[in-house]
Amino acid sequence: MLKQQNPANFVHKNWQQQLAEAYNTIEDLCDFLNLSVTDLPVSVSASKRFALRVPRGFAACMEKGNPHDPLLRQVLPIEDELQFSQGFSDDPVGDLPASTQAGVIHKYHGRVLLINTGSCAINCRYCFRRNFPYADLQLSKQKQTAAIDYIKRDTSISEVIFSGGDPLLLSDSRLSQIFEQLDGIAHLKRIRIHSRLPIVLPARITDEFIALLTRSSKHIVMVTHCNHANELSADTIRASLALKKHEITLFNQAVLLKGVNDNAKILCELSETLFAQGIIPYYLHLLDKATGTGHFEVSKNEALALMQDIQALLPGYLVPKLVEEIAGTLSKQAIFTY
Repeated sequence: MLKQQNPANFVHKNWQQQLAEAYNTIEDLCDFLNLSVTDLPVSVSASKRFALRVPRGFAACMEKGNPHDPLLRQVLPIEDELQFSQGFSDDPVGDLPASTQAGVIHKYHGRVLLINTGSCAINCRYCFRRNFPYADLQLSKQKQTAAIDYIKRDTSISEVIFSGGDPLLLSDSRLSQIFEQLDGIAHLKRIRIHSRLPIVLPARITDEFIALLTRSSKHIVMVTHCNHANELSADTIRASLALKKHEITLFNQAVLLKGVNDNAKILCELSETLFAQGIIPYYLHLLDKATGTGHFEVSKNEALALMQDIQALLPGYLVPKLVEEIAGTLSKQAIFTY
């Protein structure tokens, strides 16, 4: 049975209130989970470098009293983040060389990425943009006009990707403004939104938000980010089914993480649970080698062995593509496809 993600006292709070009440200290999160801070390898220094932020509804999906909970491992600042790892860097996927003055990242043919905001509802410790210079490159209101002009001028662009941070932290009014500007570009076919909020803060998927998506003349694609079936709940089902009802295409991308989902059974359960609520398990990423994330790395050989096990257990449409993003290449590199 899926968990009810939001505690009873959260049911009637809107997404902004839930966001404001997210856990932001190690002590408060551990107290909620009945864990002793002194028994965990937590690091205040790591949390100062990259702040802890966990919505209470997401924390409610964790197993209390379990220091090895796979959801907790994704968000808890620990000492391993301070260790040097060979080959890891602040810009592991080459975003900075592909950034334009207009606030656009243009790495791949036919599509551009807008860094709409530097904020997230949850700070995942493995984040590949945890060291990103958002102050310089996020899409401020001043850069928005330049970004739209850039997209208008390049008729090869058929898709705009909203990223961040998390673009769904923008208000409906700000999102609606950007959508309206993009609607006027004839050569643009799709708007793709990459967001963790349908999983970690599903209250964000309101009727008003869905209405602004359905007003667009473009094909809307929502790419969620879920790494473990325990992240999915009765609340995430409501959010995804509301999107599906209005013909929003839903895909999921996950990251292969040591101690979280580096197990064929866990990954199979993730695919099955996603599909049951209308989300296609599309990508499984090898870890992007961002500074401070080395303890999450699963080797390519281990990943390939896992995929072979998954292939033997699932129908092909539930087997995600195992991919790696390498700076300077023309696309994500497929390592294993069914």
